[in-house]
Amino acid sequence: MLTLERVVFVHGSGSFGAAAWPRQHGLSLDFDCLYVRRHGFATDADPLPTDHVRDQEIIAGALAGGGHVVAHSQGAVSAMMLAVERPDLVRSLTLVEPACLSLTADLPATRAHIALMAPLFAERSTMADEEFLRLFVRRAFAADAPAPATEDERRAATRLRLQSPPWEAPLSIVPGVPTLVLTGGWEPLYEEVADYLAATGAVHRVAPGGHRPHDSPDGAALIRAFLGDTRFGARI
Repeated sequence: MLTLERVVFVHGSGSFGAAAWPRQHGLSLDFDCLYVRRHGFATDADPLPTDHVRDQEIIAGALAGGGHVVAHSQGAVSAMMLAVERPDLVRSLTLVEPACLSLTADLPATRAHIALMAPLFAERSTMADEEFLRLFVRRAFAADAPAPATEDERRAATRLRLQSPPWEAPLSIVPGVPTLVLTGGWEPLYEEVADYLAATGAVHRVAPGGHRPHDSPDGAALIRAFLGDTRFGARI
């Protein structure tokens, strides 16, 4: 009987675990899928600040002897860091709207984003969670965030305030690991990161869906195809 290859899914700063990947559940027919929770994203404990080292340990533990990693937004940061340090574990890397902003900090869209968001992060320790959520969503997405109404929503607002600025992460490119970058084509910031990674050898694809292109049929199909192309150690 053929052993299914492991795929580890790493969420961003919003929903977590299997709930962050509704379109990818069907991959369990062809792969051994695990949907991890990053450090500080427990349902029964207070949120904690970002810890990239602990996140890498969580991903590495889920990979066990090796497999594929699919990561979204801020989850892509620790996924990339692990792939650099342990390419023996990561057979392929799929980065969805990766917030790997330290790679492109000197490029125009990222530089403008940092100039907009850095003052907010600098003052977050003096803010209530709800205030930070409102200002973050307004600056990042030009939208109005509804006030948290449930305990889960209040925890989510706390987690958001505790996330570290992604442009401060110590990142470098991933040599030799097949990489897909999937973006939604809606925001120059993420396209800039994707173009940078494509210039280093990654495959860049665009699908509809805004910041969650993996939720669209096209995005889900692109992820499935890439995993199929890189299974059993194949190099694209």
